[in-house]
Amino acid sequence: MTADPPIPTSAPEENSPGLAKTIGGWQILLYGLGSMLGAGIYALVGKASAGLGNAVWAAFLVAMTAALLTGLSYACLGGRYAKAGGAAYVTHRALGRPLLSYVVGLAVMMSGLTSMATGSQAMVDNIANALHLSLPDWMSKLSAIGIVFLVGCVIYRGMRESMWLNILCTVIEASGLVFIIIVGAKYWGGVDYMETPGDTVAGGGAGSGLTAALILNGAVLTFFSFIGFEDILNISEEAKNPRRDVPFGLIGAMILATLIYMAVAITAVSVIPWQELALSKAPLMDVAHRAAPWFKGIDGVFAVITLFAIGNTALLNYLMGSRLLYGMSGQGLLPALLGKVHPVRRTPHVAIVVLFVIVSALILAGGVKQLAEATVLLLLSVFTVVNFSLVVLKRRPSEPKGGFDVPLVVPILGSIVCAVLIAKRIHTALTSTEAGTHIAPLIALAVIVVSVALYRVLKPADGAVASVG
Repeated sequence: MTADPPIPTSAPEENSPGLAKTIGGWQILLYGLGSMLGAGIYALVGKASAGLGNAVWAAFLVAMTAALLTGLSYACLGGRYAKAGGAAYVTHRALGRPLLSYVVGLAVMMSGLTSMATGSQAMVDNIANALHLSLPDWMSKLSAIGIVFLVGCVIYRGMRESMWLNILCTVIEASGLVFIIIVGAKYWGGVDYMETPGDTVAGGGAGSGLTAALILNGAVLTFFSFIGFEDILNISEEAKNPRRDVPFGLIGAMILATLIYMAVAITAVSVIPWQELALSKAPLMDVAHRAAPWFKGIDGVFAVITLFAIGNTALLNYLMGSRLLYGMSGQGLLPALLGKVHPVRRTPHVAIVVLFVIVSALILAGGVKQLAEATVLLLLSVFTVVNFSLVVLKRRPSEPKGGFDVPLVVPILGSIVCAVLIAKRIHTALTSTEAGTHIAPLIALAVIVVSVALYRVLKPADGAVASVG
């Protein structure tokens, strides 16, 4: 019988204070909800309705069911192993492969970095459009870097301040969707919610075109609207009671996001025929205009809401990335300097500064959009590995028990679902006639190759990885 792999420690830097445990269950719930509710939902409803018609709500329900398999695994892991290293820590604890843990950690970090870079640039573009300004490229990039700097200052200040800003942003971005639901609720029940494009073409009866294959295709598209819950794993070390707070916050956020998404989808197809939604460049804005014609300044209001949504995404990814660097430093996967915690603010200030430098470089380099698309594939790969890691940990007698738990079948199914989604995206890239669809998988592969090379060049021998007996 082989011995258990060495378990990484969580003490990142000798004589350095630890992270402050200041967040509770409701704060984690709003953190997760803010990560999932983004500006993307405003366009996603139109894209999904093109394939599912009025049955677009079913895609969100099935997508949540698929995403919840991995979400439940993360809730279990976050409650038992409350470490800032997140997926990298869990992977190394289960499998004892420092190289794999390193690649997993960098893949998660890359998703956050690209999201911060694209989000800050989108904020500058939106502000410039609202003020009818035409900024030169260099000024636009410097402004985006300035936004990242301001967000970094909040995160340096402390987790408590960061969470209050997240709560404000989450409430504002959710209010836009809730407003659409409220003003459109009077239209509910006016259409057949089982009607699909196939019914219209074939002239069939109600719901005759709604098949499992059609719903699954829509679920693949809407699945990615739930990505963001995984960030909770990286802040679990700062939870007051992680065994209670992490499962409550993570699962609660996913359920609440699903209810909002489904209600928005039902409202959208109730107010505007799905054929029009599918062709609209701003479907939910069109819904708001038609359902609330009396609201004359609605465009400006939703422009502000979009800014808060994008800014919140940048904030939460910056938080996640700084804690991930801190945690990986504690495992010996990154330099110990990144594990330093400010003695007063109790934040990983060195990691925060390093992230600012990296994101600034990405913004100046440009071309981040395709990298952001590639990170979706990387995250799905991480989900697959983390689910498998939970299978290994659950079968190991020496691991701690108690707290929130899931049956073994949950992580097994979670791994299968994520692996299928990876295969489908790669298949689409290989078979699609659209230009550029093959680029994202190639970039994802390149990120993995570069991560392996960095590990070999920068990382000390495997035996130097922090562990306890």
